[in-house]
Amino acid sequence: MPDTSMSPSAFKHWRKHLGLSQKEAAEALGLKRRVVQYYEKGERDGDPVAIPRTVRLACWALLNGINDYAGALDGATPRAKKADKADKVRKEAKPAKGGKADKPACAPAVVVLPALAVDPQPLPPSPGV
Repeated sequence: MPDTSMSPSAFKHWRKHLGLSQKEAAEALGLKRRVVQYYEKGERDGDPVAIPRTVRLACWALLNGINDYAGALDGATPRAKKADKADKVRKEAKPAKGGKADKPACAPAVVVLPALAVDPQPLPPSPGV
């Protein structure tokens, strides 16, 4: 599996590209400002600090204009609608004498997010910079 870690310089580049101060980045990510400083420095008290996957995914989301999770959008995918319908049918169906209810017709929909680049390409300067 490829290394998908985010370097301290990539983290700082992400913050600056969005035009965020360390405090604003911390608030957007739900972190303390000091933790943002650790991530940008790559260490805390001389020990290396890795940027967790949850933070990397949050950085990706914020970079793409997603500020919060709004939940599934009313069966957003056809597969989700079929799964909802199958669940409804199963709930209404009665098992045969001594029998068991059928297993789900399909697995729930899964959202796959792209991996973050290890070292992103330089981004164009932000407007007004």
